[in-house]
Amino acid sequence: MSKRLVLALSGGVGGAKLALGLSRVLPADELLVVANTGDDFEHLGLSISPDIDTLTYVLAGIDNPVTGWGRRDETWSFMDSIGALGGEDWFRLGDRDLALHVERTRRLRLGQTLSEVTADICRRLGIGPRVVPMSDDRVRTRVRSDTGWIDFQDYFVRQQCRPVVHELAFDGATLARPQASMVAALRSGDVRAVIICPSNPFISVEPILAMPGMRDAIKASAAPVVAVSPIIGGQAVKGPTAKMMRELGLEASAAGVAARYGDLLDGYIVDHADAAGIGNVGARVTVARTLMKSLQDREMLARVTLDAADALALQR
Repeated sequence: MSKRLVLALSGGVGGAKLALGLSRVLPADELLVVANTGDDFEHLGLSISPDIDTLTYVLAGIDNPVTGWGRRDETWSFMDSIGALGGEDWFRLGDRDLALHVERTRRLRLGQTLSEVTADICRRLGIGPRVVPMSDDRVRTRVRSDTGWIDFQDYFVRQQCRPVVHELAFDGATLARPQASMVAALRSGDVRAVIICPSNPFISVEPILAMPGMRDAIKASAAPVVAVSPIIGGQAVKGPTAKMMRELGLEASAAGVAARYGDLLDGYIVDHADAAGIGNVGARVTVARTLMKSLQDREMLARVTLDAADALALQR
């Protein structure tokens, strides 16, 4: 019997695009999307999970195509009122989006796990594939800038990624237990591929890999590991990936991302713009169109990534 399950590690916007493509070319029960929760934080008394929410909205077909985050057809009465009262309105929560955060917070306070809350919300929104947080334990990404350590959302949203990044830390990661169904999948021997979506390697993927035993569990699964580069022609499609790489003294390139993942990778998908400069990255390179502007682009890249993984599996 052939291995069936595809395990996708994802951050927010870029990762969600490929996750959507995978969801459209795979049966629902063959895709497990693991969401980064290092971005999670508490705001206005609510539990916010930005990457889970982006994946949820994208897979449910209710995402905002203009911003790339949040819900479509959004209104902003709540934030306008908060601002008028002198409240913290730097992190924008739309009226429709707010309902999810209120309900998640209520359920977490009743003792449900983040996995349980996420699974039920996905079911109610008609999402077929499983979406799970990387852990039900608290992990928080922090950034060391010129002014000291700051919370990730302070850096990313309130300060618009302006501070220079000297170091990253994932508070709680060394004590966090990887999500149970992800661990069970890796141990099952039924994993067709582990796909690292085109998300920021530092703030979206490394929090997942920082949990105890995660890298070893992925390697022990014997499934081919294929990453899609989030860098095209030396620039990030969205977000601060290239800026962060330069500030951390790394080459802001597709090759630089591959070097960051190191020997975890078996395969690597890069854009045509990076084909000439990719060099020897220690993984089998596939050149494809990685800029996902349309739904067709997302599906095509999903198929290319799965084909690359299947080709690697045949060599084992």
